[in-house]
Amino acid sequence: MAKESQMSTTIDFHLCPKFEQTFQMLGKKWNGLIIETLLVNGPQRFKCIANVVSKCSDRVLVERLKELEEDGIITRKTFCDSSLIQYELTEKGEALGPIMEQIHDWSDQWCDIND
Repeated sequence: MAKESQMSTTIDFHLCPKFEQTFQMLGKKWNGLIIETLLVNGPQRFKCIANVVSKCSDRVLVERLKELEEDGIITRKTFCDSSLIQYELTEKGEALGPIMEQIHDWSDQWCDIND
């Protein structure tokens, strides 16, 4: 009987809206890999990002890059005299560096690629 009363008791818990917004952005498929690519390699052209995040379709990659730009994580830089377009992290995006390092540390300890 005690278990039933414990199970029926709900805890009034709400996630912080900023925390929730952050995980919606970081948790979106491919975003972490795009951010990591730019952290490690610096500014990149679309084709270079696509080569690293090779399982992501071009259509979805374009979508994710636009979303990350809207979120202020990356900027899309165009050059006047050419069709060259580069993507690079903003200061806000660069600030994710230590977090990504911690994710690497956690995954090194806890993730088994054979799972």
